[in-house]
Amino acid sequence: MAANALVERFCAHQVLVDRAATVLADAEGDREIELTEVVELADAVAMLGGIASGAGSTSYGAQIVVEAPDSDSAVDIAIPLFVEAARRAGMPDWPVARAETISEEDDMQAWEQ
Repeated sequence: MAANALVERFCAHQVLVDRAATVLADAEGDREIELTEVVELADAVAMLGGIASGAGSTSYGAQIVVEAPDSDSAVDIAIPLFVEAARRAGMPDWPVARAETISEEDDMQAWEQ
């Protein structure tokens, strides 16, 4: 294989591996979440480039940024990070009800609108 073709394949692989994805994760339960709890969760996900939500509802959630080769892998990486951040924040131990990704490009377009 020519050196240029090998470099091109490597670069294409790196772009795929290094893709950032924002993962939205929510846990649902049986009581209303207080604002102070969401603030604690926000502190816990801040190191993950995240934000938290859920005050006044029976669920809490976060958006966190992970590096992964694809959407499924991003969710697989993010769920344990979300669960651990929720544990550190003292959030109720509720099951993750939803987790989905949006690409970095989609996330930036949402902010521009």
